[in-house]
Amino acid sequence: MPTVSDFLPLTRADMDARGWDRPDFVYVTGDAYVDHPSFGVSIISRVLEAEGFRVAILSQPDYKSAEAFKEYGRPRLGFLVTAGNIDSMVAHYTAAKRKRTYDYYSAGGKMGNRPDRATIVYCNRIREAYGDVPIIIGGLEASLRRFAHYDYWDDKVRRSVLVDSRADILTYGMGENILRRIARLLDKGVPIRKIRDVRGTCYLCKTEERDTIHFPVAATFDYNELKTDKHKYAEAFGVQYRNQDAINGKAICEVYDNKILVQNPPMPPLEREELDAVYALPYTRTYHPSYEKDGGVPGIEEVRFSVTHNRGCFGACNFCALAFHQGRTVRSRSIESVVAEAKQITEMPDFKGYIHDVGGPTANFRYPACKKQLESGVCANRKCLAPKPCPNLIADHSEYIELLQAIEALPKVKKVFIRSGIRFDYLLADPKDDFFRKLVKDHVSGQLKVAPEHCASPVLRCMGKPDFHVYETFRKKYFELSKECGKEQYLVPYLMSSHPGSTLNEAIDLALCLKRDHYAPEQVQDYYPTPGTASTVMFYTGINPLDMKPVHVVTDYHEKQLQRALLQYNRPENADLVREALTKAGRTDLIGFGPECLVRPAGGRPSPDHRTSERRSGAGKPASVKTATGKASSAKTSSGKPAADRTANGKPARGKPSFDKPASKGGKAPAKNGGRGRR
Repeated sequence: MPTVSDFLPLTRADMDARGWDRPDFVYVTGDAYVDHPSFGVSIISRVLEAEGFRVAILSQPDYKSAEAFKEYGRPRLGFLVTAGNIDSMVAHYTAAKRKRTYDYYSAGGKMGNRPDRATIVYCNRIREAYGDVPIIIGGLEASLRRFAHYDYWDDKVRRSVLVDSRADILTYGMGENILRRIARLLDKGVPIRKIRDVRGTCYLCKTEERDTIHFPVAATFDYNELKTDKHKYAEAFGVQYRNQDAINGKAICEVYDNKILVQNPPMPPLEREELDAVYALPYTRTYHPSYEKDGGVPGIEEVRFSVTHNRGCFGACNFCALAFHQGRTVRSRSIESVVAEAKQITEMPDFKGYIHDVGGPTANFRYPACKKQLESGVCANRKCLAPKPCPNLIADHSEYIELLQAIEALPKVKKVFIRSGIRFDYLLADPKDDFFRKLVKDHVSGQLKVAPEHCASPVLRCMGKPDFHVYETFRKKYFELSKECGKEQYLVPYLMSSHPGSTLNEAIDLALCLKRDHYAPEQVQDYYPTPGTASTVMFYTGINPLDMKPVHVVTDYHEKQLQRALLQYNRPENADLVREALTKAGRTDLIGFGPECLVRPAGGRPSPDHRTSERRSGAGKPASVKTATGKASSAKTSSGKPAADRTANGKPARGKPSFDKPASKGGKAPAKNGGRGRR
């Protein structure tokens, strides 16, 4: 078990024990301190340490006064500030804006250790404590709120978080090379306000300093227009989206009265050798020992025995912030680097022989989508996979197979699972089915997570997802291959209600699709408008910012309830809502006792003949999923997951796993994000 001295300083006493008079940087975070490469604070702090800088961690400080921010004194070079692995508002509130009761990134899962809008609050406290000390903000919250942005919780367009926080520089995207450059400049004595040419950063300058901008400018927008003109807001996001590429992206400006926010073009992604070096740093791979008394930090459990092998995602779903944060160009680590980390995992005292995941934002990506991206960048006006795979797409899983086989060959490894999302349309685009067969045979722990999200074409187009027949093709072959292997395995389809583009008619289509397949999820996800996504722009403006066409949007809470209820039409408590939805949509033909009906009439009881029909059709039975053998499993599902999750040996786990607990009543925040989660 690592000792306190193996971590970076978490208290003044830790710093004194190292013999430091003061740190170069104080890193303020809204999360508990976990020294694992799935946590941004851990990566950046270890990268700076490797550059020779002294970094002290200020984790979840008491934000009610400035005193806690004086723990280490004034740092030599400045403060680094992040809200944590995920946006603080997402960490605190559900899609229904209800307060969550559990925090994956706090010791013991305890809520209340960070403030709402943590980046802003922390920076204001630092200013109270030290005045003009350099402050650099980053992480997911800062990255996705770097421009004027629609805020779901305030229901308005807020200013850039750089403006509201009064920080000096905002870093966006993956920050290793950005922070290296800034740290070196500060170390040379360059004033923070003179650092304006670093890619991957935003800064504020006076309007009369417009001529000093270092990069060509794609467009300039005015916040006073953006906060009131929805068409202009959608147009601005489209420009931002098309300039998030390191090769062809340009600077973008926003005017705030007498100041201009300047976003420099993105920093190029880390190449393979650079990624290997980052993941070879001396992480302890666990939480700080001080949290042991509280039961540890829950967020580590999801990644303790997992390996991240790639970054970026050219899938570019419209509801996902990855395109705006990690970018659409994929890079991956070498096989040797990943195997070295896997070997390190096998030496952990509580390792049982099972690697839980070899994945990333999308598990089965290893390289950019095509050779063109390496020289010309990603296409600004089309996606690589949706609505159909680009003719230039190179779908090849051969190196991923080689990587998995190398990990399987390690002496202490019994099994390697893939639990990150598999992009099934990319899998089908591969002319060879070697990986598909190996996936089904060797790497599924009883169930495989996939994300069809919906079945209706208008909704899938707004999501940036392929047509539903692609998923149906995948599903059919998945069960065929499972049967060939003699395995009974499940699919775990994520489903989403009330996404832009979905009317009651599309929700009814999805309910009928679920009924046809004898699939009744215990839990579905309401669409959650979070900063930095095209879908959030659609939700706010009713306009698709990628083509500027109008989109149907559900903002009324009751109609959102109706759509959600349709996806869970078989639940007795939803019967009134389902009847209301069907009546409102003019589909009263689906209210009755026949096999095609979704719900019975209010107070109605079927005749003996109807009851016989129900038994024959399967209506009213527990939720079931077709297995590889063609038989129906009565395992109930949560978000499409079988309730009896399976352990590493394939046997049902005792009791329900934690992700089966409902999130609709103050439930848990996502266990992982910050580039790995799907939202």
